Amino acid sequence: MASKGDFDKIDTNKDGVISEEEYANARESAGIEKEKLNWFLRLITLGDRFDIKDFFDRFKKSIVEFIILVFGVTVSFGIEQQGGESDNRSDGIENLVNLREEIDKMIDYTETYIEQIDWVTDLYKKQYEKWEINNDSIFIDFQDDDEEPDGKYYFAPMGIYVQRDPFDPPRVSFDAIKLDGTFRLMPKEVGLKMTEIYDGTELRYLIENTGKKEERYVNQFIDQIANKWVYDLPWVDVDYNEFWIQNRKYIQNDKFIKYNLYKRLDLWEWSVKEQLQQYKTSLLESTVMLDSVIAVRDSEIEIIWWVLNPKD
Repeated sequence: MASKGDFDKIDTNKDGVISEEEYANARESAGIEKEKLNWFLRLITLGDRFDIKDFFDRFKKSIVEFIILVFGVTVSFGIEQQGGESDNRSDGIENLVNLREEIDKMIDYTETYIEQIDWVTDLYKKQYEKWEINNDSIFIDFQDDDEEPDGKYYFAPMGIYVQRDPFDPPRVSFDAIKLDGTFRLMPKEVGLKMTEIYDGTELRYLIENTGKKEERYVNQFIDQIANKWVYDLPWVDVDYNEFWIQNRKYIQNDKFIKYNLYKRLDLWEWSVKEQLQQYKTSLLESTVMLDSVIAVRDSEIEIIWWVLNPKD
């Protein structure tokens, strides 16, 4: 059904009557009849007439809608991707900071361990050097203690020989980073250095030497007491100073115990001490690297999700 709007378009002179001329003009402007078109134009023609102006209007509209759609999808994908990269960057920086803090703890732990090894080595080296002296107190030593009556605490170094402290620096942050899958976000050189620090040969040798190897010497000492001393001596209790004083000649003649002490001292002096210093050097080198990378990240400017002056 024709509408008043259609009538107004045909009645160009607005006299309320459609003349033959106005009707002819309207038919001409309405386009070409569909039956007169070739197969291609008939295929793309909507309705019963083809109007070139209407066709181009619809064509331009379709192009604009297509461009808007493509632009919208592209921008949406770009924002999502950039947001993901920003989250990764944030996680990467957090990992670097956490590792830097943990390396400081590892340095403190290593320095304390070095002091402990130095003290233990000096203590047992002194014991070894006086092993053959003809004195009932050769297995007794002391350290200053204001709480003792004469200001000295006396003890038997071989009585605490079974005590061990395997090297075990903190590694919580590193293991957490590996577990949550963000290890890949670190720069390659940092990842390699951290792997060397936490899983490298220097640390493995330290753990083995202060762990299994030292444990073997301790177990040999314990076995000698259990399999020989308890049968040869009237009583055995290494926690009492009196035991070491009363049985000092017997213990002096136990060459296996003396050799065991020699081997453990050799392990400390010629392996563990050197490895500790090397490991400490590696830790200090890693702090320089981490500080440098963190400083670069801090110098970058991030606006929303876009990083200006990236340093990668």
